[in-house]
Amino acid sequence: MALIIPVIFIAVFIFAVIKKVNVYDGFTEGISKAAKFTFALLPCLAAVFMMCALFEQSGLSDALTKLLSPVFGFLGIPPELTKLVLIKPFSGSGSLAYLNEVISTYGADSYIARCACVCFGSSETVFYISAVYFAGIKVKKLAMPVICVLVATFLSTIIACLVCRII
Repeated sequence: MALIIPVIFIAVFIFAVIKKVNVYDGFTEGISKAAKFTFALLPCLAAVFMMCALFEQSGLSDALTKLLSPVFGFLGIPPELTKLVLIKPFSGSGSLAYLNEVISTYGADSYIARCACVCFGSSETVFYISAVYFAGIKVKKLAMPVICVLVATFLSTIIACLVCRII
């Protein structure tokens, strides 16, 4: 495994030499584009991080958890996982911390912990990934793709909890 990066590097270098590409110019051009993309990405990431902090600090997270727990329970998602389902689209590290709390509280082999693990693993930090993907292409209408991903994530959570109940 330690040789994968050097082998890829050598293979790309050999391919560039065969195709008669100036490797140094290509490398510096790529770095230039990456730097521009990074600077375009910073405001988007700052907005996502601020949104995460506001969501938690404002009490909105706790209020939504209390409000949606019965609905989630009706749909087959354990009410104890409501906070995980709400946090995951915003913050990977926050949802990982809550996953750890669920496992510590209910035990690793419990139904709730299994559901939490499957839900955590089958979903994504939607807003962070959207910021990264769409920052470089300057898409203005982000609502529909984000809504589609959030609905798909929620449906996968319902199905994951159903599968965990069957198994």
